[in-house]
Amino acid sequence: MNSDQDLYFVIPTYRLREVGTTVQEYDEHFWRNGHAVPIIVFDDSSPANRDKYYPLLEETTTHNDLYYVGPAEKEQFVSYLNMRVTDRRLQGLVKSLFRPSYGGNRNCALMYTLGGKVVSADDDMRPYSLMEHRPESLEADEVCRGRLHRKGENGYTRKSFDILRSFLDIVGKRAGDAPENYDHGELLVDSAMDLETNASAGFTRQNSLTVRRGAVPEDAVVKMAQTYRSGTGDIDAIEYVEMFLENRDQTDPTELSDFYVLENFRPVVTKKNWRMDCGVAAYDNTFGLPPFFPTHLRCEDYIYRLWVQQEGVAAAHVDAAQNHIKSNYMRNPPASEILNEEVSNLLKKRIRASVSRLDELSIAFDYEGNVSARDAEEILERIGRLHGRALAAAGEAATPQRAEALNLFAANLNKAFFGFEPDFFQHNLLRILADATDVIKGSIELWPTLVEICYFQKERKGLPRTRVENHRR
Repeated sequence: MNSDQDLYFVIPTYRLREVGTTVQEYDEHFWRNGHAVPIIVFDDSSPANRDKYYPLLEETTTHNDLYYVGPAEKEQFVSYLNMRVTDRRLQGLVKSLFRPSYGGNRNCALMYTLGGKVVSADDDMRPYSLMEHRPESLEADEVCRGRLHRKGENGYTRKSFDILRSFLDIVGKRAGDAPENYDHGELLVDSAMDLETNASAGFTRQNSLTVRRGAVPEDAVVKMAQTYRSGTGDIDAIEYVEMFLENRDQTDPTELSDFYVLENFRPVVTKKNWRMDCGVAAYDNTFGLPPFFPTHLRCEDYIYRLWVQQEGVAAAHVDAAQNHIKSNYMRNPPASEILNEEVSNLLKKRIRASVSRLDELSIAFDYEGNVSARDAEEILERIGRLHGRALAAAGEAATPQRAEALNLFAANLNKAFFGFEPDFFQHNLLRILADATDVIKGSIELWPTLVEICYFQKERKGLPRTRVENHRR
């Protein structure tokens, strides 16, 4: 068994009840492929849920060492940082950087893995992919193709790849040293998504990723990479609703009735990476990386799509794929997820349009969180049409159960978007974006100082974590 030195595998989660299965499946996958790597669970659970479900983590059986960083360990970590920062006015900002949120939990993982390479998988990922039985060859500029299969439909199977080896082949290396089977280009274009926000371009049952030709400097270092993804694909919450509206027999909008199956793919190095998927990613964290946006909005990884565009940095899609099973446990209702994504997409556009600096550990942008009346109206017009379609589908539903589900979704959508009242919606949109922007800007400015503190402390004494006393194979 080979030990991959300075390599970490992390699982960010807020669903401690379910993470044990993820730990065991990836641990077994690594063992079968000859890897020994520490596994660290970064948990955003409440202290009560930690006490309730931590014993389930102790019941797991692993080959690799398993560590846990939960609410108690994070409190010790933040307290140490605040002691070192000394300026009491910054303590709230330090706490915000690592608060329970999509970005905050990942920021903890970045600090704990400083000086090495880190592979990250969400708690509902699995180390295999769904592949069609008879894949067809890709076109000249295609690097990936896939389509939706109905639940229970034949024609695909599970296939496993050596995930860690795929990442180690490219992460932290020069683009010019990529394996010979890698394609090269400026960026990737998804036939089903907007290029710069990854927002859906409309519901479709198949999509293709193509590489846009352009120079990739040979000395550019691949600082981040990702596998391809099957299962649900990388789609918006609104796409789940579209599938719900399309399937006249479905009575639960959160039920996964279709599976995204990969037909074929190949690895590629790009200078830019608008297709960043942090759920199946790896990073070269040898000398530190920028922070994820510490926000509850689903745009925590957008900073990396901007940061990677600077000189000397590149990204990659590796020769492997993983599967997303989309756990609905502790997930917000579809209407809330749609609001989150609409707000996130507006924030992405405004940040992208106002970027003023990119450097080793951060970015800078000039957007202050302002929202125009037209911004709010465009969102309400788009979601208002979806609301009308849901009500119309409820009137045509074949069963009372489906009609009830559609009417409930429409009611929740009306509530989430503040009754579709333009002034009230704009007021709340402004509040959300102004608060998020303030925290993001302050966090980015403070981050390099915290990296220096953590880098020294990690080498000297280590950061607070608990060795899980689970069963060892």
